[in-house]
This record gives sequence, C-alpha cells and structure tokens, in this order.
Amino acid sequence: MPTKYIFVTGGVISSLGKGLAAASIGALLESRGFKVTLQKFDPYINVDAGTMNPFQHGEVYVTDDGAETDLDLGYYERFTNTRTSKDHNITTGKIYHSVIMKERKGYYLGKTVQVIPHITDEIKEAILKISHGVDVVIGEIGGTVGDIESQPFLEAIRQFKADVGPENVIYIHLTLVPYIKAADELKTKPTQHSVKALREIGIQPDIILCRTDRFLPDSIKKKIALYCNVDEKAVITAKDVEYIYDVPLVFHREGLEEIILKLLKLSSPREPDLSDWERIIHTLHSPKFEVTIGIVGKYVNLQDSYKSLNEALIHGGIANQARVHLEWIEAEEIEKKGPDLYLSHIDGILVPGGFGERGIEGKIKAVQYAREHKVPYLGLCLGLQCAVIEFARNVCGLTQANSSEFAQKDLDPVIDLIPEQKKVTDKGGTMRLGAYPCKIESDSLAHKAYGKLEISERHRHRYEVNNQFLDLLKSKGLVVSGVWPDGNLVEIIELRDHPWFLATQFHPEFKSKPRDPHPLFRDFIAAAIKHKTLL
Repeated sequence: MPTKYIFVTGGVISSLGKGLAAASIGALLESRGFKVTLQKFDPYINVDAGTMNPFQHGEVYVTDDGAETDLDLGYYERFTNTRTSKDHNITTGKIYHSVIMKERKGYYLGKTVQVIPHITDEIKEAILKISHGVDVVIGEIGGTVGDIESQPFLEAIRQFKADVGPENVIYIHLTLVPYIKAADELKTKPTQHSVKALREIGIQPDIILCRTDRFLPDSIKKKIALYCNVDEKAVITAKDVEYIYDVPLVFHREGLEEIILKLLKLSSPREPDLSDWERIIHTLHSPKFEVTIGIVGKYVNLQDSYKSLNEALIHGGIANQARVHLEWIEAEEIEKKGPDLYLSHIDGILVPGGFGERGIEGKIKAVQYAREHKVPYLGLCLGLQCAVIEFARNVCGLTQANSSEFAQKDLDPVIDLIPEQKKVTDKGGTMRLGAYPCKIESDSLAHKAYGKLEISERHRHRYEVNNQFLDLLKSKGLVVSGVWPDGNLVEIIELRDHPWFLATQFHPEFKSKPRDPHPLFRDFIAAAIKHKTLL
C-alpha cells in the first residue's frame, strides 16, 4: 500500500488548534491500526525555534536528536506513538538555507534558482524523507491561509497531490465558525472566505474542521458544504472542550476518521479502540483527589511557554486519579514579597527551566521554602541548578565570597558552564541538546520512580553542576542519584530527610504522555497528594 498523506491548513485566524487537530487525527488513525507520523511546516525565516522568545512563540520542544522545534511536535508525541526528529519540523529558513547551500555548491548547474520549482521541490523532498515505513503522513502547515509567508508551502502541497497521485492525498482545512450573540447566530461567512482563499491557491479542501463553541446543527453543516464544495459529512465540528484529550473523542463522534478512510481508500486493520482516551477523560472529570502545584517561573504570563510541563503535570494527576490545579507564580514577586505569601497553601512546588538571571533569586527562595517546610519539590534544569545553589548557600555556607577562585561571572560557584560552552569565544554558544543516557543509583527516589538503573532523557541547557564541590555537597546531605556516565556529570539530585525532593538537569516533561505519564511526574503528584492529606 502506498503511503497516504493528509495536509492540515488553517484559516480566518491563528491559534485555532491545527497542531492539536493534526495530533488527534493521528491518534484516531492509530486506534484503527495504522502507523502514522506527523510533520510541521513553519513559515518563519528562523532556521529553528531555538532562539525565539517564549513570549512570542511558546515553548521550544526538544527531540531526541537535539532539534529545537515548534511546540506542536509535543502534541504529536503526546497523542501518538510517533517519535519526532529534526526532519519533522521544517521552517522557511531551513528550506532556503538548504537551497542556497546547494546553489553555492553548483547543484543546480547554473540554472536560475527560483521559488518554483526549487523551493517547492525542497519542501516536497522534506515530506518524502519522513514517509518511509509509515502508512499515513500528516503534515501541518503553520500560519493562516492568505499569509504571504506560507504560500510556498501551500504551493508545494498542491503540487504534491499530482506527484504521488490524487488518491493518496487529502486536504483538511481548520476554520472558525463564530457565534454572534447579538444576532443569536452561528456565522459561516469567515469559513466561506477562508475556503475561497485556499481554492484560489489551487487547493480544494476535502474536509472542513469547524472550530466553534457548540456542535453545529445540520442546517449549518449543509450550508458550509454547499458553499465550500464538500460533502456534508465532511463538515466536522471541532468543538471547544474543557480538556484537550477529549478532542479525539469529539472527532470520532463526528465520524472524522471514517471520512478520512473513505477518501484515502484505506481499509482499517481493526475497529477503533478509544478506551484509553475515555478513561483519561473520566479521570479528569471525576477525580478522587485534588492537589495544587505552584510553578515558580519567569514566563508565567504565557502558559504556552511551559506547554509540555503543564501537560506532564496533568498526566501525573491522571496516573494518581487526581485533578491537578496549576498556580502560576512569578519568581520576581517572591523576590519582592517573600515565599510565604505565595507558597503556604501549595501542595507541591516546581521550578522549571529558563534562561537568564531574571527571577533566579525568587526561584532559590522557593526551593528554600520547599526544603525547610518539607513540601514536595520537583526542579527541572534551572530548577536543579537553583536547588544546588540554595543548598550550597544555606546548608553548606558556600558563597562566591569564600569560593571566588571557582566563581564564573554572575554565577554561584557551584554552577558552571558546560565544557562546550567554555570553548566558545564570541557571544554565541552551544548547549547540551537532545537525549543523553543517565545512570541511576539504587534505593533512590529516582530508582523507585523509573524502576531501572539506566535511562535516557532530553536536555536543553548550557550550565551544569560544578563537580569540584560535589564532595562538600554530598557530605552535608545532597544525594546525587543520577549521573551522565561520560564525564560523571550530575543529572539528578535528591535530599535526605525530606519526604520528596528531586531535581533533574534534563527535561522529563518532553517524554510524558497522557496514556503513559512520566514516572517522575507520577511520583511528584503522589507525594503532593500525601503531603496534602497529612496537613
């Protein structure tokens, strides 16, 4: 059977949820027994998301091979079994860079290099590159139809249908059907105009997903089908939901995967099994426990900055039949007003990753509060570094003043630049990116959580614990329960005489899924539940 292709586009406005829709389609097809993979095309000129401000772009999602990608790849991995890589996030910058490098090497034999066919051919090659060994490729085109930036990608997927055969490609268009309260009506005109713009490019959508706050009545579906030239059954309600893990179930009730199978002439290997998603939604709506987790960060005004973290905490709740309430706490506010005001009612404290000096002292105070008041604590990346600094200062009495020979500029001495970073002489730098192995000590919290002594987790950082201070830290009660074997670098720390205190140099949130919660988040939430019941 030839590989089939589904391309998801968006119209009217941004942030309608194309990534979530694509991931949910992947989940539905997997429930039918198909092997899927997903790919994101971003129209910005940045080569990748690594240097983009979290306030503008949301979190940077990291893959095993160290690619810094769009956060939608996190949806793909959480909802499906696909494992993404650098080849699953394609940007305008990456495409043009590749074409220009080829031109410089004489690849085009003196031809005039143009958007069509050279840029569009490069995009199509990127699609084919991830197509081997899968039944269905789902490609999401970033941006909104009508944006000048996304036109080369739309032209490429238009051509792609002719390249691989019309029976192997369908287009799904996500659009908005707003409810106008004053008129007491659902309005289809934005959808009509959006589809019109898509058809002017040469793409006729096969399925229209209608983002709306209610299920569409048949009369509205019929109207959209008529004006947009699609089958009435191919007009699907993409209804707002309380929990994103309900989206596959909503799409299934609307018959989405049946339409997809019909259009692609696919024979399903089995009947759909959505019991895992039903169990998840039941747990979220009817939990046995409730806990509040305080997240002390510096990007709290845009929660997309911590998208994978948010979801991993919810997954930890699912594993414990608990509803997890997230309380976002600005680290700088703790610096100004102290931790008691913000943390006294919290069941668990989490300090996530981040870059730069802003808010560091507030995070350190939050760690101190967790240590002294025996509140469950989970630190991630910078959260580990803040925990080490707090312990060195307040337990070991170690400061820059008495250890200046080890201190880097603007850093506490116990935290140091990674070796690769020290080699950089200009303002640029390197980071430890992607999956690295970690050896875990037996009889530790980490060992209890993972149930094994060797793991692999994803990293994104440029500072690490300075090993010159490890003997002192350990002598005062710091437990190094996980290390990177090559270089004996600190990966996981814990505290003795504390109910649950653990921090990691890596980012475990990137591997957590609703159907397979990450063990550290599972145990962190379990500890928070226990802490709450003991109060």
